Amino acid sequence: MAGSSYGTMFRVTTWGESHGKGIGVVVDGCPAGLPLTEDDIQPFLDRRKPGQSRYTTSRREEDAVEILSGTFEGLTTGTPISMIVYNKNQRSKDYSEIAEYYRPGHADMTYDLKYGFRDYRGGGRSSGRETIGRTAAGAVAVKILDSLGIRLLTYTKSIGPVSVSPDNFDPAVINENPFYMPDAQAARQAAAYVEACMKNKDSAGGVIECVIKNMKSGIGEPAFEKLSANLGKAILSIGAVKGFEIGDGFASAQATGQSNNDQYMRAENGSILKMSNHSGGILGGISDGSDIVFRAAVKPTPSVSVQQNTVTRDGRGISVSIKGRHDPVIVPRAVVVVESMAAITLTDMLLMGVCSRMDNLIRFYKS
Repeated sequence: MAGSSYGTMFRVTTWGESHGKGIGVVVDGCPAGLPLTEDDIQPFLDRRKPGQSRYTTSRREEDAVEILSGTFEGLTTGTPISMIVYNKNQRSKDYSEIAEYYRPGHADMTYDLKYGFRDYRGGGRSSGRETIGRTAAGAVAVKILDSLGIRLLTYTKSIGPVSVSPDNFDPAVINENPFYMPDAQAARQAAAYVEACMKNKDSAGGVIECVIKNMKSGIGEPAFEKLSANLGKAILSIGAVKGFEIGDGFASAQATGQSNNDQYMRAENGSILKMSNHSGGILGGISDGSDIVFRAAVKPTPSVSVQQNTVTRDGRGISVSIKGRHDPVIVPRAVVVVESMAAITLTDMLLMGVCSRMDNLIRFYKS
């Protein structure tokens, strides 16, 4: 299987299956000297682990991370960082009956068509547990970004038809509700909506928004390595994500040039400021120094217990009801995954950006 690695200079490779012995990641290109222990990684994994509320799968996993290589005496050594999380609460028998048919909304059929067989125990590599490796790597990337003063604020913007109100926006309440919404009232409304979905044996989707503050300007390449394009690839590589937009995104298609352009002004200190941020902090594929704002659309959980039509591997039509332990809404646990993939992308492109100018090389290497 190709395509398990992402990044150029800060390169992440995930491995493992949802019902195998464990899930892990190898991080290549992390600079030496970064303070790093399991205590830096675990809070990120705790944000995505199952069993946090009645709105997540009842699968009980500690998701405790172990660093196998790449650190010494609490500091990174510059060598590959390998991390593992052992699976301890698999119930593969819950999936035995789906071995011969394709679940609607899952990758069962496409995997079978591509490889000629598939790991039906929870989806194997297509399972949401694959994101454990991304999240662990993202924690490393966030720590690098923190040292540069770059901050990521990631949250649920909407669940189904329930959206965060700008008037009630409060980052302090993001971690105080099970949906990671910065609006306590919207979180209560989202709970009622998801409860109704659960009562109907159905599931919900939503939108995750990420705001990147203090981003340096000049990051990203103008053609095939645009910062916007690489963010898009990173976020769309998350299994449940079906849509991606930066700044005004699809709304800009209904705007005019005059209303969509970000006009400029000069600040008192002589720096150039944008008077708006319709572009979402990226122009020509390059960061402009303002906040980067993007959103990811997350589909409803495909595993629902209502009756659905499908076919067996030999083409026989049947009706099925999916059993097992599944999230009625994926969005809350995906918030930290979106943040992690954004952080990995930023770190990779910041490292690439160092060699884009001669004065950077001269300043670093010339004695």
